[in-house]
Amino acid sequence: MRDKQIVLSKRLQMLADMVTPGNRLVDVGCDHGFLSICLVQQGVCPRALAMDVRTGPLAAAKEHIAQNALQEQITTRLSDGLCAYQDGEADTVVIAGMGGRLMAKILSDSIDKAVKFSELILQPQSELAEFRRFLRAEGFCIVAENAVLEDGKYYFAMKAEYAPWKTSAKTPATEDGRRQDLTDEYGELLLEQKHPVLQQYLTFRREVLRRLLEQLTKEQTDRTRQRLVEVEGELALVEWALSRFE
Repeated sequence: MRDKQIVLSKRLQMLADMVTPGNRLVDVGCDHGFLSICLVQQGVCPRALAMDVRTGPLAAAKEHIAQNALQEQITTRLSDGLCAYQDGEADTVVIAGMGGRLMAKILSDSIDKAVKFSELILQPQSELAEFRRFLRAEGFCIVAENAVLEDGKYYFAMKAEYAPWKTSAKTPATEDGRRQDLTDEYGELLLEQKHPVLQQYLTFRREVLRRLLEQLTKEQTDRTRQRLVEVEGELALVEWALSRFE
């Protein structure tokens, strides 16, 4: 007998909402398996493959899957990234809950597999600009973005598709050459949508940077002067992003 329906956290629900109905799912770094369980329970995904590099979370995922009598529809597998994934097992890959550099490594280490997914649902916890540049360089095009605030932390998610013919056509040229930096840092689609959570994040970040700038100007060392330049640059980018909401 199945337990009651899984209720996802806001950040996981954001990912679930991006998955195309009818697609088979592979969740890389599945943790306790709740995303796979929820998507199968709700009939969004007919099948799911929950993978993790750690045995503890994978055992917990297997237990939760059994509690919900979904063993026939959800498979668990120990895997370092996409290493244990076999071509054709899924249409959608979800990678979340880790830094952008690690996510980029997971994709680049199995790039021949990554380019075959119909969609990639991605939620880097850090290095967002670097990660967006990686996607573009590898031929992936971001087709949707979203953001939520949960328990005092901001989460940003993106849906990407392999479409090198689109990414190669994009040009970063602007009146001052900074537009690509802006969209890489904060998300072109989020800026276009004037997403309220992004605006909230930018306002928060502006106050943090202003306080840091005030502190740095009181100190006069080579290290603080260099950091001062960096903070001033980031603050200018934040101010420019916020001007998009006016």
